Amino acid sequence: MADITMPQLGETVTEGTITKWHKQVGDAVAEDEVLFEVSTDKVDSEVPSPVAGTVAEILVPEGATVAVGTRLAVIGQADGSTMGAAGGVGAGAVATAGEPAQDLVDGPGRSSPGAEISVGGAGEAAASGFGGRGAGVRDAVPAGAGTGDPGLAAQRASGQAAPAPAKPPTGGAPRPGSRPADQRPPSAPAQGGPSKLLSPVVRRLIAEHGLNPAEIAGTGAGGRITRDDVLAAIEGQSPNGAGPTEEARADAGSPAGVPAGLGATRGSSPVALQPPSIVPAGPLPTAAEGDTVVPFTNIRRRTAEHMVRSKQTSAHTMVAVEVDYSAVEKARLAERERFKAAEGFSLTYLPFVSRAVVDALQEWPYLNSSVGADELIVHGEVNLGIAVDLDFEGLLVPVVHRAEEKRLVALAREMSGLASRARSKRLTMDDISGGTFTISNAGGFGTLITVPVINQPQVAILSTDGVRKRPVVLQLPDGSDGIAVHPVGNLVLSWDHRAVDGSYAAAFMAKVRSVLETRDWAAEL
Repeated sequence: MADITMPQLGETVTEGTITKWHKQVGDAVAEDEVLFEVSTDKVDSEVPSPVAGTVAEILVPEGATVAVGTRLAVIGQADGSTMGAAGGVGAGAVATAGEPAQDLVDGPGRSSPGAEISVGGAGEAAASGFGGRGAGVRDAVPAGAGTGDPGLAAQRASGQAAPAPAKPPTGGAPRPGSRPADQRPPSAPAQGGPSKLLSPVVRRLIAEHGLNPAEIAGTGAGGRITRDDVLAAIEGQSPNGAGPTEEARADAGSPAGVPAGLGATRGSSPVALQPPSIVPAGPLPTAAEGDTVVPFTNIRRRTAEHMVRSKQTSAHTMVAVEVDYSAVEKARLAERERFKAAEGFSLTYLPFVSRAVVDALQEWPYLNSSVGADELIVHGEVNLGIAVDLDFEGLLVPVVHRAEEKRLVALAREMSGLASRARSKRLTMDDISGGTFTISNAGGFGTLITVPVINQPQVAILSTDGVRKRPVVLQLPDGSDGIAVHPVGNLVLSWDHRAVDGSYAAAFMAKVRSVLETRDWAAEL
């Protein structure tokens, strides 16, 4: 038999949700044929079978969230007989099938005798232009844009050391220093007690609500703290569930008067400030007769969490400019047929806007930054994220790395490649990590003004809007005024007022507009 286990989809990813099984028990599966789909807080991915055979067992149902390394299924030979186990790769935190899914993270890794899968994940797709397939119509999700593990605040505040992320070894051997699987109890707690074995969801809830994990009774396997345990502790914080008390904040290491999640420190300086969760003012709405209930998918849930967290973190404000795209349109129409024949995809407005943004960031670099501990971290590279809607199911952001080194055609080519890989769920962690500035492309739907939500931990995001032919006033050579019909559209910048002021953001937008309106784009094509 060959064991199929949850793959390691990124160095800091510790668990994943099975969103769909493409095969059922008794079905034949070919090597490299898609076996199941998995969703994490970083990527969504189709996972192929490492071996050919027949699905003998499915151990984890659709919708379940389990740790990296958990046995998911068993593949037998096509004739129903057993097969030799394939060498394991990508071993991470392995758990027995009987352990609760939400409790299985960050445990010591061990190699599995089964055929473990280690693949790159699929994530945030890139739109190739205004109106192209997958054009982003919602705000950017920082699915790969983070300053670190969301549980660091709680672990540091409670005096616990953050566990090192599990890295997949090569071949089937255990990681250096780990004991063989037959020498380790299946639910052995980490040194110092079971309270240190916390899933990402549990760590985030503890951090956001300023709880002390040492004071939460764990009901999971081996005394692990589950999500329900944390929710019960949150509900018991105060009579109205309004949030943690000052005593709870103090126990979690946060100074009095500081919201939960703001107590993490680097040395003696506060870092990675995390605001508390929003507690509903009243009871949650319930469905009435005739209503349709649509459960949140994993990507929809992640989108919601990231949007709320971004609004809590940044001082959002916006500035908009109107752009005359005549210079862009002249070059685009002249080269449209030749470009598509040579490159295999259409030339849209998005690469032109991206090129202008990258150039403007060289002159106004504070918008290519992140807010640190009482400091602004200005990034040396422009890693341009393109926010994309995936068939109205959620929003993801792949990244064009070192965009400042690429001219127009190279930018267009890379964005098209990211879009193709995203649609086939072949994006890797590198494709969705390290973004420093994001563009959200809603223009294909003819929008007028779209105000996007900042993609944390970045400080700015630009939204493109629809380009339409409109009458514009021109100054004629003799100094008089005339009216002409030009393609015109709006660009909107959402920016973090903690990082810069309005004049800086407005000057950046003026530069973007100037580049789009005055550059000789034909020379770049």
